[in-house]
Amino acid sequence: MVKLVIGILSGIVSGTGMGGGIILIFLLSFFMGVDQRVAQAANLIFFIPTAISSIIVNLKNKNIDLKLGVIIATFGILGAVIGARISTYIDIKILEKCFGIFLAIIAINEIYNIFKLYVNPNKKIKKIDNK
Repeated sequence: MVKLVIGILSGIVSGTGMGGGIILIFLLSFFMGVDQRVAQAANLIFFIPTAISSIIVNLKNKNIDLKLGVIIATFGILGAVIGARISTYIDIKILEKCFGIFLAIIAINEIYNIFKLYVNPNKKIKKIDNK
């Protein structure tokens, strides 16, 4: 049952474009006791079908700049290969701490953006628009 809930939560967050992998890695590590590297590998496998389904939906809705997407995907793949190689040499405790710091930075950024939105509701958060 826990695995089912973890999959659903990660899928929902992933479908919204917020990075379901962060949720998946956290839940697998924290609640299931899965090793950090195994959780990250599971995230990579999980990412493929969820990314494909999100790409299909967003292509239909014309929300994707293909030129920019290809550039980001190319360098993202390169970065993933480099990061995977580096992570095999990092002690698991350090890897877990780095992941925790990464999550904290994301949380602080999100809290700051929400705070800005409510302190000055007339000023919207900057949206990137390439059109």
